Amino acid sequence: MVRRIFKWTGIIILSLVFLITVTVSLRQNLTYDAPYPEITASHDSSIIARGREIVIGPAHCGSCHSLYDTDSLVSLGQDPIMTGGVTFKLPFATLYSRNITPDPETGIGKRTDKEIARLLRYGVNPDGTAVLDFMPFHDVSDEDMTAIISYLRSLKPVRNKIPDHEWNIMGNVLKAFLVKPVGPSAEVPKTVKRDTSAEYGKYLALSVANCNGCHTERDMTGGFIGEPFAGGSPMTETGKEPLIPPNLTMDSSSRIFGWKQEDFIARVRVGRVIKHSHMPWNSYKLMADNDLKAIYNYLKTLKPVKTGTLLPGKKR
Repeated sequence: MVRRIFKWTGIIILSLVFLITVTVSLRQNLTYDAPYPEITASHDSSIIARGREIVIGPAHCGSCHSLYDTDSLVSLGQDPIMTGGVTFKLPFATLYSRNITPDPETGIGKRTDKEIARLLRYGVNPDGTAVLDFMPFHDVSDEDMTAIISYLRSLKPVRNKIPDHEWNIMGNVLKAFLVKPVGPSAEVPKTVKRDTSAEYGKYLALSVANCNGCHTERDMTGGFIGEPFAGGSPMTETGKEPLIPPNLTMDSSSRIFGWKQEDFIARVRVGRVIKHSHMPWNSYKLMADNDLKAIYNYLKTLKPVKTGTLLPGKKR
């Protein structure tokens, strides 16, 4: 009797493992439909300049898409070289950032403007597969999306073939069930008014600079579990002291408690103080005073929250 129980238990377990393995395998390259935004790159110098301002400034694209010392290049007044190839060793995969120069073979040269816009806005590749939601540009206005793509089109094409991502078992399961398109949170604006208002600051902080991405605590899947801007998850690096992105609400436990607008701007202008800080200080230093004023004004509107406070019902 006991042998029969063990036998059937083993059969059931093996059957489940087989079923899960087959299901994961079949779901590796799921394709999704997503609309193509009506975006067309421009040769207008002012539009390209706006795109450059976004790409090398608040969007800090060079932090991931340049193998070169982006901080040093930016500090010297040079643009990051967006040839990709930066390696990210994560628990579920080894990922390589893409070449986003207009090279037709190894970059974005063969991609249409609408394909690039769809990838940025919905997280869907030209072949219909979904990408990991690392870029928070779903709500970028049509005007700024046009500017970004126009600037990328203006770059010098650089041939740099990037390896395919390397997924482990955990990563394959993640791809099979959790990697899906992520669209805009609301109707995408055609344009945004660039001023010092909290509204524009919110747009910059959430849709362009991804401030909440680091300054809000997340779980292992990347989902937000902390109160917005109340401090992020620890960032660890072998041989270096762990860093925790600080609380940016106006609570007394916040890093910026008591700061005036000019204090906030002055701190950004100072740049990197901790050598292994993950924050792209030299990119943010390039932001205009009015942009930084807008972000500060937005942070002032946030509910003051004690450092490390979780959302109701969430657990670490």
